[in-house]
Amino acid sequence: MSDSRPKFIDVHVHLDKLKTPFPEALEAAKLMGVDRVITIGTEPADHPVVLEYSQKLFPEVACTLGVHPHEAGVWNEGVNDWIREQVKHKDPMHSRGIVAVGEIGLDYYYNNCPKEEQLQAFRRQMDLAEELGLPVEIHTRDADQDCAMVLKEYKGRVQGLLHCFTSSKELAADALDCGFDISISGVVTFKNADSLREVVRFVPLDRIHVETDAPFLAPVPQRGKSNLPEFVVHTADVVASLKGVSVQALSEATRANAKRLFPKLQF
Repeated sequence: MSDSRPKFIDVHVHLDKLKTPFPEALEAAKLMGVDRVITIGTEPADHPVVLEYSQKLFPEVACTLGVHPHEAGVWNEGVNDWIREQVKHKDPMHSRGIVAVGEIGLDYYYNNCPKEEQLQAFRRQMDLAEELGLPVEIHTRDADQDCAMVLKEYKGRVQGLLHCFTSSKELAADALDCGFDISISGVVTFKNADSLREVVRFVPLDRIHVETDAPFLAPVPQRGKSNLPEFVVHTADVVASLKGVSVQALSEATRANAKRLFPKLQF
């Protein structure tokens, strides 16, 4: 008998940072219908790890390679060169699991690096994504104006998603207009997230994704725990309700969206 449960893709998870051994986490996720995950590279030190996960350990795992704005100070052209080498590797099994450049972007809330360093790393990694024909996964926090500025610069040149979206409806509108999708995390389940729930109602069903950002930001009713890929179903329940569709319809829409946005993702 075929499994008729809704199937979800966790488009943003940090498998290398989970407290639960990630093989166990993946098995638990499968039992909940989460059959694909994209694990995220954030700095040169974790790139070989996430790349190994996507290459040979588990076929349901894909990865991204990029430098997070918190680590913008360690970005340099050599990092771009290394990522380019992995994507263009002569062995297709080496590069098959690299589905995006990321996690890149801007974070003016923590401001761990000067804004100019963040902007330079963001733009140069957008350039790399354009060169490689890959989408991007973007982190943005308290940087709406500058993020929108960069998205507009790359309109029609680069596509991707704004992950764990918690910004304004205005930035969501700018992102959509520039060809970028919106990804929703467990924050949408939080009591004080009314403005984000309005954004979810606003974003078209064919431009929305769900994620955990595990091990961070566990959704209600798991809040306070270390987040896991299986918990994406709780976020999906809330997003489906806000969109006025069934969970099954949401799963079908988000899978279609992921297939469109990440053409290298294996199914």
